[in-house]
Amino acid sequence: MKTIIVGGVIANKYLNGGAVWTRLNWLLGLRELGYRVYFIEQIEPRHCVDRQGQPTDFESSANLDFFKKIMEKFGMAKSYSLLLGQGERSCGMSLAEISSLASEADVVVNITGHLRLPCILESGARKIYVDLDPGYTQYWRQMGLLDSSFDRHDLYFTVGELIGSAQCAIPTGNIKWHATRQPVVLKLWPVTETGDPSRFTSVASWRDNYGTLEVDGKKFGLKVHEFRKFIELPKHVSQVCEVALDIHPAEVTDIELLRFNGWRIRDSLTVAPDPETFRSYVQDSGAEFSVAKGIYSQTRSGWFSDRTVRYLASGKPAVVQDTGFTSTYPVGEGLFAFTTFEEAVMAAKHIERDYRDHCTAARRLAESWFDSNRVLDELLAKAGVSG
Repeated sequence: MKTIIVGGVIANKYLNGGAVWTRLNWLLGLRELGYRVYFIEQIEPRHCVDRQGQPTDFESSANLDFFKKIMEKFGMAKSYSLLLGQGERSCGMSLAEISSLASEADVVVNITGHLRLPCILESGARKIYVDLDPGYTQYWRQMGLLDSSFDRHDLYFTVGELIGSAQCAIPTGNIKWHATRQPVVLKLWPVTETGDPSRFTSVASWRDNYGTLEVDGKKFGLKVHEFRKFIELPKHVSQVCEVALDIHPAEVTDIELLRFNGWRIRDSLTVAPDPETFRSYVQDSGAEFSVAKGIYSQTRSGWFSDRTVRYLASGKPAVVQDTGFTSTYPVGEGLFAFTTFEEAVMAAKHIERDYRDHCTAARRLAESWFDSNRVLDELLAKAGVSG
């Protein structure tokens, strides 16, 4: 049985259930394929907080408690390590144990290049970089902003499936970017009959830590900038439009504008702070409506949201902003892409007319395109790794 080390962020995504699922589906999906899987994460002291969000030490941090509970919940209790910094302190495997593991591991799947431990990057394992932020990763590298550890991988995969094609404006930086998709462990995301068919939802951050990116005089905005273009949607569709939003209370103008236009706002930190509540929120919804960050749509990256994959797997139709993914995935049944306001409205009407058929089609899409067994097996095959 081959051994795979997965690097990613869970403790660093405290109270972000959706981001945690992103990593869990890679981690648990590889385990489903029969590999011996270990999860390793690093966290800096400045990111350790207590339950009130105040700085605290590693051992008493809410991050650590959050991390341990998730590892135990999903059967990883003896196969993980959370390291403070470069390993000064740890929970789970020690730095010495990780060094020993790295010397024997066959593959390292480094999600967003999170792991920077020399003992892992210098090991003989096949090191795979997984890019979840297409556009940012490539432009940052072009600008010399990425850590030198980026260049210490053997293969590079991206969920920006059109990178390297004539359709996509994102530079490759002389790297062979292999396309991959957001995996979902289908048995963890079963079809549910619950949920109000007339309730469109999504989970989103109004802004993020990346900020607006400007390249060669062109600005790529955040989700807030795209959302404002479609803010009047609730006035033009019969469905209730709701968003579980991470938004600062000081964003008074935008909050009032959302409510004025009929949006129902929920607090994402309350309704989806962990994997279980996030899954419940998605599965209690009728369908999803969401926009994409400007860098994904303007560059025609082909990016497709892992959150949307969870909706589809649950048998919930999705209406999402086109990033070029229409070149890859079938749309019009269960999944609708829009670039204009009118297309978004029309998609909502299609779902209303044939809701159950679109629910069935949504699950079928998840099974055909995003099943972790298929996605991860194909990735490892491209990497020259077989079971």
